[in-house]
Amino acid sequence: MTFKTVLLTTALALGATTAMAQEKVMIGEPSWPGAKIMANLIGQVIEGRLGGEVGYAPGANAVIFEAMDGGRGDIDVHPDVWLPNQSSFTDKYVDGAGTVALSEGSYAGESGFCVPNYVIEAGVTSVFDLATPDAQTMFDTNGDGMGEIWVGASGWASTNVHLVKVRDYGIGTFVEPTTEDEAVFYARLKDAIAEEQPVAFYCYKPHYVHALYPVTILEEPAYDAASYTIKTPDEDANWFENSSILTGDEKKTVRVAHSKSLEERNPAAASFLAAIDMDSDNLSQLTYQVVVEGGDTAEVVAAWIEANGDIVDGWLGLN
Repeated sequence: MTFKTVLLTTALALGATTAMAQEKVMIGEPSWPGAKIMANLIGQVIEGRLGGEVGYAPGANAVIFEAMDGGRGDIDVHPDVWLPNQSSFTDKYVDGAGTVALSEGSYAGESGFCVPNYVIEAGVTSVFDLATPDAQTMFDTNGDGMGEIWVGASGWASTNVHLVKVRDYGIGTFVEPTTEDEAVFYARLKDAIAEEQPVAFYCYKPHYVHALYPVTILEEPAYDAASYTIKTPDEDANWFENSSILTGDEKKTVRVAHSKSLEERNPAAASFLAAIDMDSDNLSQLTYQVVVEGGDTAEVVAAWIEANGDIVDGWLGLN
């Protein structure tokens, strides 16, 4: 046996031992497209770059956080934690129990009202430009004398927020809020943009709409907690009357969470999860390729990883 063969045999044996020591990582998979893509991306990096084994577990936020808190490996990762939206969970499990950790890196989330860029060029740049007689005429698509603005689908928490905004910004006097299903609205949006018709709608980033169409989020007053009170129907039957919003939403920070138990059960994966740092524009583009173009999630993610090796190397501490 040659010296080179001995070295290779030793390396393979060490690699096998290391692989055996790294427990399988179960990745939570919430329902929204960005979370599914992030879950797949995390899984591919652990399998392809760290030589680990992963599984996927669909579930709601509460289920995923409770499983991470348990630390038994039922679910080890939440791939897309929106803060402050999910702060009740991070307050309990990250700050309180100390059983869950958040990534150091993050991407920015943003929400508000969007219009196509040709509407921006026509002079509508602020939410207050929607509270005018000109907007009443401009955004009237059904000829009833009132403009329309889509505030989201019925049942979304964000829809209630934007119904309050329409009232408190004074928009509702001129532009009526609609809450049709997302698929129905986006079909209408496609036609409106094709014909360059004025349209205003709730939007957020990252989302494929920003890769699909040239749209811009309208200016709003900077977030001020003292001027931002939103009640939910669960906590207050008069939630609409008792809510008041006079500023834009707080900027969102989106992180990856993992069970602290991974630091012992699979330290390589835990180190990677702590360092991951996604970009919202990249994620918007990935959601566009999957949702709009119909690409296979695994194939789209694999192509992104191959094209962005330097970014992934950074997450793995290799550069």
